[in-house]
Amino acid sequence: MQYWLMKSEPDVFSWDDLVAKGKAEWDGVRNHQAQLHMKAMRTGDQALFYHSNIGLEAVGIMEIVEEAAPDSTDSSGKWIAVHVAPLRKLPRPVTLKAIKADPALADMAMIRQSRLSVSPVTPAQFAHILALAEG
Repeated sequence: MQYWLMKSEPDVFSWDDLVAKGKAEWDGVRNHQAQLHMKAMRTGDQALFYHSNIGLEAVGIMEIVEEAAPDSTDSSGKWIAVHVAPLRKLPRPVTLKAIKADPALADMAMIRQSRLSVSPVTPAQFAHILALAEG
C-alpha cells in the first residue's frame, strides 16, 4: 500500500463534501508532477485529505477506490483523475504549522514542494501524522 497527501480548498471541496458524497472524482489537477503521482495510485492506497488555503490542516483519511482515468472536467483529454472515498475523520486536525515544526516530518514532499496538490507520504510519515492526530 502507498500513502499520499491530497489538497483541496475547503471552500471548493471539503472533507464534509466528500463525506456527503460518499465517493468523488478527484478532478481538476493540472500539474504534471501531481498527475504522475495520481497515475501511480492503486486501489486501496490511502491519502490524507488536506484543507489548503483555508485551515491548512490534514483533516481526514480517504481511500483510492478507482485508479487513474480521464478527468471528466477536461475536454482536451490530456488530464486524469482518480476516485476517492472517505475512510475516517482525524480525531483532531494536524496543522501545517505542526507538520513543519516536527523533525520527523521535515522531509515530507509537501514541505519540499509546497504548491504541489498531490504528493507521496512515506508509511512512517503517515503513521506519525496519525499519532499527532490522536494527541
